[in-house]
Amino acid sequence: MRQHLPQPLRIRDVSAEGILLAGGARAILLQLANPGVGHGVAEHSDFTRRPLDRLHGTLTYLYVIVYGTPEESRRVAKMVGTAHAAVRSAPGGPVPYDARDDTLQLWVAATLYDTSMRIRELVYGPINTADAESLLADYSVIATALGVPRAMWPADSAAFARYWSRAEQALRVDDVARGVARELLHPSTGPWWLRTAMPTVRLLTAGLLNPELRGAYDLPFDERRYRRLVRLARALYPRLPRWIRCAPKRRYLSAFRKRAAVD
Repeated sequence: MRQHLPQPLRIRDVSAEGILLAGGARAILLQLANPGVGHGVAEHSDFTRRPLDRLHGTLTYLYVIVYGTPEESRRVAKMVGTAHAAVRSAPGGPVPYDARDDTLQLWVAATLYDTSMRIRELVYGPINTADAESLLADYSVIATALGVPRAMWPADSAAFARYWSRAEQALRVDDVARGVARELLHPSTGPWWLRTAMPTVRLLTAGLLNPELRGAYDLPFDERRYRRLVRLARALYPRLPRWIRCAPKRRYLSAFRKRAAVD
């Protein structure tokens, strides 16, 4: 009897997992460490008054691109593209940037992919080679939906590792990035549950960053508490019913479709 080998994991198999949201702050801090992204966010976002805006926008984009219809994907990509059009540095500014720059969009997409894989491995264990290559190829859509040429996305895991190493060497955490990070990780506004969760978010974020970036952002780190947190997540999260684990995806897709119906 012919045996059917399991199919490699695809982006639709993993992106609905709510635990991936635990890496959101890590992805944002990586993005901020790219000066073009960091200064763009600092000058065109307001974490002090609206600490969840960037997270909501990113999650809406991700869930619609991965799980929406082709028409919905085009719609959300156009919305993001329109918003990016206004995010440009003023003439003569200290750091030139344009949110539509392919290299900046590629870095943002790469941080989302890398962070998602880190969180998945923490909870479910190492990703095998076939799954890693399949997921990397699929995640290219996060960048290409916004017009980034497919050829810019790394062709395989080895190419991604080389790209990541080069990109990390160019990161620079300046006072602007540190200021935005403080607003993000120490919110003074927002729902009560957000402020209650932030000590855990700060601990997890510090553990997910490499020591150099952790130090650059002045993040304290308790390795024993971090390891306990990871063990707890590994023990509990996979045992949750799938409808609970995928609740954020349903919520964001539903909210997007309700707004689209009104528009």
